[in-house]
Amino acid sequence: MLHRLTIRDFVLVDRLDLEFATGFGALTGETGAGKSILVDALAFALGERADAGILRSGAERAEVSAEFDSSPAVTDWLQANDFATDEALLLRRLIDAGGRSRAYINGSPATLQQLREVAESLVDIHGQHAHQSLLRADAQRSLLDAHGGLDALCGEVAAAFRAWRAAAAARADAAGNAEALLAEREQLAWQLRELERLGFSADEWASLNGEHRRLAHASGLIDGVQAALALIADDDMGAGAGGDAPAALHQLDLAGERIDALLDVDPALAEVAGLLRSAQAELAEAASLLRRYVDRIDVDPQRLQEIERRIEATLDCARKYRVAPDELPALLASSRARLAELGEVADLAALDARVAAAAAHYEVVAARLGAARRATAEKLSADVSRVMQQLALAGGRFEVALLPLAAGSVHGSEQVEFRIAGLAGGEARALAKVASGGELSRISLAIQVVASQATRVPTLVFDEVDVGIGGGVAEVVGRLLRELGSERQVLCVTHLPQVAARALWQWRVLKESDGAGVRSRLLALDAAGRVEEIARMLGGVEITAITRQHAREMLAPGSAVDGQ
Repeated sequence: MLHRLTIRDFVLVDRLDLEFATGFGALTGETGAGKSILVDALAFALGERADAGILRSGAERAEVSAEFDSSPAVTDWLQANDFATDEALLLRRLIDAGGRSRAYINGSPATLQQLREVAESLVDIHGQHAHQSLLRADAQRSLLDAHGGLDALCGEVAAAFRAWRAAAAARADAAGNAEALLAEREQLAWQLRELERLGFSADEWASLNGEHRRLAHASGLIDGVQAALALIADDDMGAGAGGDAPAALHQLDLAGERIDALLDVDPALAEVAGLLRSAQAELAEAASLLRRYVDRIDVDPQRLQEIERRIEATLDCARKYRVAPDELPALLASSRARLAELGEVADLAALDARVAAAAAHYEVVAARLGAARRATAEKLSADVSRVMQQLALAGGRFEVALLPLAAGSVHGSEQVEFRIAGLAGGEARALAKVASGGELSRISLAIQVVASQATRVPTLVFDEVDVGIGGGVAEVVGRLLRELGSERQVLCVTHLPQVAARALWQWRVLKESDGAGVRSRLLALDAAGRVEEIARMLGGVEITAITRQHAREMLAPGSAVDGQ
């Protein structure tokens, strides 16, 4: 349930801190005092779209925070979306004068979509213009599906319908573009044969270039290695390359012998002797490696020509298809995949089978949705009709008609239409064509009450849904909301004393004017305050002892209004 609502600089409210009780509560006040601002502020905190126009005049930003009890479902959602979990859930939203909005869930930044997602399991707000939206076919379908818990099944139907349409579109494209597809297949087949003949791999390109460099510079490599050997060691391979100067290995041997001879005189030269011996070993190893390298390297003009032809063929193919050489293997793979895809597209029989399978799947899931809708429609019709009798619509009957759609749609194989019978003749007719304004308000209220009884949302808000209702009907509305309040938290913005009197707790909204401007203020009413407010709602400007007595009677347990 909703525990606290904190509002700062929102429309006419400068600062408001509210703590909510359980059960049914009423929010009352004079017309224009700002009763619906509380509902608008809550909707803002729950992710409703808004702009800078909601800021109080002169304020830099508006801010609303709403604190709720958590629940297992909410905790699971928070964990799945990486938000902190606690016993309470805090939603906070701000908007500045530039229209920039920020949102937070348990102190962490959140998107408006995330606010809306978590709000779906927290609060259900029934606005004062709900009866107008009920005239739309899409709103009627959405209400029926939500009432029956059919959203997941609706998603399956929508996905199946789109898959069916996509398969049919692919079949139509294949039939209409047969010549173009055939030409593309032929071109791809030729391209694929050429790439397969080349037989090129990405690893081969690096290998080819490396071998080409070695073969192209084989003579220079041999000359350079032999010159280095002549400088390092005196042998047949390096002879003459170093001129008359002794080789480095020979010079190092002589230096080692000199130092070794001096070790008996001064042992401190032992470290130098060790370094010279190490250098001798490493230089000898280098000479050995160079000899082996010269033995392996080969000047092979024929092999060089083969590699150059291979490189040239690869470059020609890459230039032809406008890719880098090392991208040719990827081009080969994509060409194979596209050719296989075109093979499937060109197979009209296979495409026909795919369309038929998609259509059959749609029919199955759409039939499941239709059956579930019929069961939900039957129960909703009976429940709303029952409540209508209590709202001075005796003899009226509510029906949810499911009109078949031969071609189907993304929403299923039937159109949902709310109908009323018994108000203007016996035949059931569409809601928009039968009900008057007052009747429509009462029918809408009956639908909302029944829909709310089915929902699991712990907090229900009714914003002046009792407009156009009065007298004994208002007493029934109050009783219905009181019954809802026995199971969950209910807040009703109302102008009817019969409804407010049935509430367990009551707030009054006042509009005040001072030098800084107009602002709304909210008072939590005690027993005496409720008598005065109900009397005001009954008697208008002049509150007499009679209206106060009437108010006390309405509020007293066991009164006609209370129904005890």
